[in-house]
Amino acid sequence: MAAPVLAQEEPSPDTVVATVDGTEITLGHMILVRRALPQQYNQLLDEVLFPGILDQLVQQTALQHSFEGDTPPRVAMALENEERSLMAAEVVGKILETAVTDAAIQAAYDEQYAQAEAETEYQAAHILVETEEEAQAIVEELEGGAEFAAVAREKSTGPSGPNGGSLGWFGQGMMVPPFEAAVMEMEVGDISAPVQTQFGWHVIQLNETRIKEAPTLEEVRGELRAKVEQDVVKAHIDGLVENANVDRSGSEAIDPKLLSNMDLTE
Repeated sequence: MAAPVLAQEEPSPDTVVATVDGTEITLGHMILVRRALPQQYNQLLDEVLFPGILDQLVQQTALQHSFEGDTPPRVAMALENEERSLMAAEVVGKILETAVTDAAIQAAYDEQYAQAEAETEYQAAHILVETEEEAQAIVEELEGGAEFAAVAREKSTGPSGPNGGSLGWFGQGMMVPPFEAAVMEMEVGDISAPVQTQFGWHVIQLNETRIKEAPTLEEVRGELRAKVEQDVVKAHIDGLVENANVDRSGSEAIDPKLLSNMDLTE
């Protein structure tokens, strides 16, 4: 009668995959190395990565065992920094598990958009030249019946010239002040008088306007979630620091240039 086959234990982070002179390398160690790999490694199959990661950990462990003497200060400090960073990230993760609720996102949306006034957007084109005289001559040419886009392609020195001078849609604050002020006073179809900015002289044609409506909650849910997360974490950290006994006096006598002096960590 055949001997019974023993059931294998379900793999866990503590499952030992190799030992090097008694030092255990676990599945958990390998998973964390896999997670830290640069993004380009994501295209490789785990079956390809597994032996490579294991070889790396075996080699690093052997090298670690070969080190003689006390742990170098820079290594000890790097380990302290890494532990500090990882534990801080754990706290932040726990905060975010409960902080970002639908109600919090709705409140952020209401605060940012509920009372926002409707904004006018403009669709315009321009012809940019170096002198006021050139701009005035273009205005007269357009008033005589010349096609705006054709003149822009021929004479505009701006990057939009080859596209007939088209600037697409833009809202308040997106153009330099003199240009914006001129556009906001125009009616659809108008050709402006020459307008001077730091780029030169512009002749502007306003083609269309529209009212920009506030986005829906779903359209901005992602950015609102990020804002809520940032605000909650900042408030929590500010509270912890405020209540902690923080003494920064030791930093006052330190020259900031010493940040670049790696010799101090030897």
